[in-house]
Amino acid sequence: MKVVILAGGSGTRLWPYSRNSLPKQFLHFGDKHSLLQKTISRFLPLVRPTDILIITNQQYYHLVNSQVLALDPTLQCSILVEPERKNTAPAIALALSYIKDVLGCDEQECLLISSSDHIISPENHLLEKIQLAEKQAQEGNHVVFGISPNKPETGYGYIKARADGSVEQFVEKPDLQTAQEYVFSGEYLWNSGIFLFQIGALLQAFQEHCPAIFDKIGESFPLTVSQFPDMPTISIDYAVMEKSKETVVIPLTVTWSDIGSWDSVYDMFDKDEHSNVKIGNVLAIDTKDCLILGSKRLISTIGLDNLLIIETDDALLIGKKGESQKVKELVQTLIERKVQQSTEHRTSMRPWGSFTILEEGERYKIKRIEVDPLQKLSLQMHYHRSEHWVVVKGTAQVVIGENEHLLHENESVFVPKGCVHRLENPGKVRLELIEVQVGEYVGEDDIVRLEDVYARV
Repeated sequence: MKVVILAGGSGTRLWPYSRNSLPKQFLHFGDKHSLLQKTISRFLPLVRPTDILIITNQQYYHLVNSQVLALDPTLQCSILVEPERKNTAPAIALALSYIKDVLGCDEQECLLISSSDHIISPENHLLEKIQLAEKQAQEGNHVVFGISPNKPETGYGYIKARADGSVEQFVEKPDLQTAQEYVFSGEYLWNSGIFLFQIGALLQAFQEHCPAIFDKIGESFPLTVSQFPDMPTISIDYAVMEKSKETVVIPLTVTWSDIGSWDSVYDMFDKDEHSNVKIGNVLAIDTKDCLILGSKRLISTIGLDNLLIIETDDALLIGKKGESQKVKELVQTLIERKVQQSTEHRTSMRPWGSFTILEEGERYKIKRIEVDPLQKLSLQMHYHRSEHWVVVKGTAQVVIGENEHLLHENESVFVPKGCVHRLENPGKVRLELIEVQVGEYVGEDDIVRLEDVYARV
């Protein structure tokens, strides 16, 4: 069995915590492991690391790479990058081509498809069901795992199952009244988005139900890559599952969430004696039934009830519980107004480490830059700004024009505007420095890369 983990999504329903530059699969919720890392770990008792394939896009490649490196370095060879962003059906087709052509798997082998940002407990129950479902997949059935609902939920898709386990109907996210009817009927399950196919049966399903994708799955993986941009943008549910008569549903009795809203975050975490979920530096007085998630600042509340309070370095969200599905509309409004916080965090991840904007104004910007051991930034120049670097921690190897400098803690260097330069961490501890930019334009796009070990030129 091969496991394909889809890690290219850029959801915004957990704004301001999750943004396009750092979506929820890479986030930590009071835990040392991200949702992606938890998903990978979930399947390691079932398959070897070499049997796991993680699909993402170019924007998130280095985020995926850094997180799998921290988990298991052998997984670095298991990352597959989409040529461009598409929906789940093209991504799965790309994985299918890779598994057949590059890994050499035959069409009898099974393929488990999973999202990268779900919480499931107990995980052993899921693994047992997958092993039982493998026999049904080997018989040509398309298996979807359904979650027994414990409440009417408007943020999930539903599956109506027949008594024999076959799927009668896939249903889109319903309104509250319809969701209540589904739950009370006992005939519906939540669609978990976890699927199990035999490779040959999935190819046949693409051919029958979505020839626009099947025709682009070439005889070789490079040919599939070249034709990938011509595939339609469509989900695997629409492309195959809803049309197939060979679909069966396996019920799961687990605690499950796709962490698709702040209300679902509240539901998933332990509560205090006043039914509050508190993460971060929080002092709550006469406060109950609230989700309070803080960053660095102290959050103090008095006399609050049924609220969502989400704080980051540069944004604060306050809303009523039960209304968090509207966050997506809020983010869309922010994007239309070109508000930077709609997509970017103050801290931005890079393949060499990260930088955090500490202060910004007209003609200046101050950053904290952290460079991982033995990593280096691109050889670059700027047309519109000069830079001053001060080492706070570690050792910096700096190239400025024809000169090379080794800087230690509390030492500094000036980078003139238009001068070719490079910053590198030659040591074994993380390099931390303060960068002061001054110039007529200090935007992130004022970078001309001349050479880059991460192929960003």
